[in-house]
Amino acid sequence: MTAQKIVVIGGGVAGLMAAGQAAKTKADTLLLEKMKHPAQKLCITGKGRCNITNIAELSDFIAHFGKTGSFLRQAFWRFFAPDLMDFFKELGLELVMERGGRVFPASGKAPDVLTVLLQWLKHYGAQVRLSSKVEKLTISNERITGVVSRGKKIPCDAVILATGGASYPLTGSTGDGYRLAISAGHNVSPIRPALVPLETSGDAAGKMAGLNLRNINVSIYVNSKKRKEAFGEMIFTDFGVTGPVILALSGEAVDAMRNGQKVVLSIDLKPALDEKKLDARLLRDIASRGMEQVGSFLRGLLPREMIPVCLSLTKISPDCQVSRISAKERKNLLRWLKDFRLEVTGHRPLAEAIVTAGGVDTREIDPRTMESRLTTGLFIAGELLDIHADTGGYNLQAAFSTGWLAGRSAAKAV
Repeated sequence: MTAQKIVVIGGGVAGLMAAGQAAKTKADTLLLEKMKHPAQKLCITGKGRCNITNIAELSDFIAHFGKTGSFLRQAFWRFFAPDLMDFFKELGLELVMERGGRVFPASGKAPDVLTVLLQWLKHYGAQVRLSSKVEKLTISNERITGVVSRGKKIPCDAVILATGGASYPLTGSTGDGYRLAISAGHNVSPIRPALVPLETSGDAAGKMAGLNLRNINVSIYVNSKKRKEAFGEMIFTDFGVTGPVILALSGEAVDAMRNGQKVVLSIDLKPALDEKKLDARLLRDIASRGMEQVGSFLRGLLPREMIPVCLSLTKISPDCQVSRISAKERKNLLRWLKDFRLEVTGHRPLAEAIVTAGGVDTREIDPRTMESRLTTGLFIAGELLDIHADTGGYNLQAAFSTGWLAGRSAAKAV
């Protein structure tokens, strides 16, 4: 049997990029994907629009990955956001930039990204074999010799492991790659959800289920100490809260709860006004609208769905006339508008997380090549690594960059 020189395991973002880059250098390349269709998770990212990358500067970009972000410096130095945007433009995919520096396909359709990637792989002769799960790696003397797929051994000189994490399992991300990495001697840090909706105590969130708030500021407190904050959009659900701001803070919440710490969210509903300016506004409105009932008065400050919750938590009677609001009640209202608190009691399961936290220990991977330091010829890329960022295109860029580097490096090694 003729050896396939490079086998890529996983047909997601990192795997497709790796396979294409390897094939582009004339390496004999085979991509094995266990699902009937490749890159199913890519097609649902960004609410089906696919936030490809972000135009943030390198230092800011890396900061979004937290403590493991420095591992990506070499990959980003070789292939970063401007390179990725040029790559897609050369393939004929028009891009647009939106608020926060986020980059999307102009069509607003994630499958268009997949279409051009598959055409690109075909152009360079990479083979794509679907419905082909890899059961094991074959290793001899700490060197990759092949893989076993559907019970048959496929000899090769290098393997690029790019199976993704364990979130959205219906798309094929079921954590298979962790088992394969462990079989090659790698350590895997605990797998947990990142960018995941949070569950909250009480019925306040449930009473406002479906309400979408924009331009608000949310801070996360762990054991009464402020850890992080984010500005933007959030959504109330029947179980708690979600939306971009919440997802950005969720990793901090998940890790704190794993350690048995108390987590509280503080929502500033009027971030454009400090307490002094907001109090002055309340005093002006009370003076000019004194004959109204409080419920009517609050419609100038809050969405309709929030008013009953506000009145309940501030203990102001809905039938109270505005002119009769006491100084204490006004202060309670002021504090609530600037510091509406929800205790976090849990999070949604890993299956509902956008990305997976944890993964293959980056200290065991050469950041200059993505090759394993433990098994020669094994390269690891994408979400399988212990790297993750908040929303905004950062995670997809990391997958593209590590896939690019792994593909190029594997081709040079064989």
